Amino acid sequence: MDEAKLRAWWSHRQGLDGKLTGKPAAQVLEKTGWARSVGGSGPYLGIFARAGIRRQEVDDAVLRLEIHELPSARGCTYVVPACDFALALKVGHGFSDEGRTAERLGVTSKEIDRLGSSMVKSLAKGPLSPEELRTAAGGAVRNLGEEGERRGLASTLPLALSRLQAEGEIRRIPTNGRLDQQRYRYALWRPNPLAGFKLSTEEAFAQLARKFFSWIGPASVAEFQWFSGLGVKAAKAVVESLGLKPLRDGSDRLMFPGDQPRFAAFRPPRKPQYVLVSSLDGICHLRRDVRSLLASEDKGRGVLHDRGLMDLSSNAILDCGRLVGLWEYDVESASIAWMSFIPGNRDMEVEVERTESFIRSDLGDARSYSLDSPRSRAPRIAALRRASSSRTQ
Repeated sequence: MDEAKLRAWWSHRQGLDGKLTGKPAAQVLEKTGWARSVGGSGPYLGIFARAGIRRQEVDDAVLRLEIHELPSARGCTYVVPACDFALALKVGHGFSDEGRTAERLGVTSKEIDRLGSSMVKSLAKGPLSPEELRTAAGGAVRNLGEEGERRGLASTLPLALSRLQAEGEIRRIPTNGRLDQQRYRYALWRPNPLAGFKLSTEEAFAQLARKFFSWIGPASVAEFQWFSGLGVKAAKAVVESLGLKPLRDGSDRLMFPGDQPRFAAFRPPRKPQYVLVSSLDGICHLRRDVRSLLASEDKGRGVLHDRGLMDLSSNAILDCGRLVGLWEYDVESASIAWMSFIPGNRDMEVEVERTESFIRSDLGDARSYSLDSPRSRAPRIAALRRASSSRTQ
């Protein structure tokens, strides 16, 4: 197998080859996959890399409910297009640990139901912040004491909020309209996206699998299992129902039969296609296999901070799907610190400068996740600069 061709194919399917330039955020997410959101800039960077649209356009799409951040695959939060709201909520059910933690703290399901009903009545008057909801609910919110604090549940309020969100009864609204800053108000979601959703749990996961293999196929059953959160047996059954075919005889990477002739006819671009994406971008995150994006000569690089080469510790520079460098945003200098595994060139520099300008003017920072900060990022920035300097000497 030509690994360079496979990487370029993934890049093509992920829309990192320019084919989605100018497309709206919802279409980008529908075609290339839900964007993992952990309070960082990943969704903005991913949409910018594919479509070139600015932060305000993405925020406007959130305001119009064309896209939304909600609990979905594995119970994790993703930014999802409107066409997938119900599916995302459905496949996210049952993955939260909060229910088991609540039971250990003596919180019953009926107690959370009562609190949820009280909150829904309060929200009928309009969106409220968590503190406003606490005040409106009065004694219905119970403090869970030191044991609750130790287990990450100070009160019953987040339990009710999580349940209502998972059920599609309420949605959270960023207080400043941005996806990369975790301050929210809550509003009733009417109509509830799950109202009228007819798919069973099994059918919903089959639909998720169809989307997954269209976003990032060829992929393995194990990769879909991780993304979906299903058990080994259930994931295998779901994938088998799709009638996928191996990329080649003996391969565990599967694809739709209709994609096989397209892949056979596909030719990787002759010119470089440099693009900067976040460490949680779909091309890295959906299959969670960074190793397959690396050329053989790059797999031993210490700067990758090998985590089994499943995840990246820094953001990625790609060329036709090949991981060719790493980057971080330095707030102090308002610039990108980066290094490449290949000789630097002007085309790569231009793409770095383009992304740097976007971050500086639209985002102000490029956090990987909510707790990422200029201070916590400093060691990674220093390591990148050392690696870059050593290549030029």
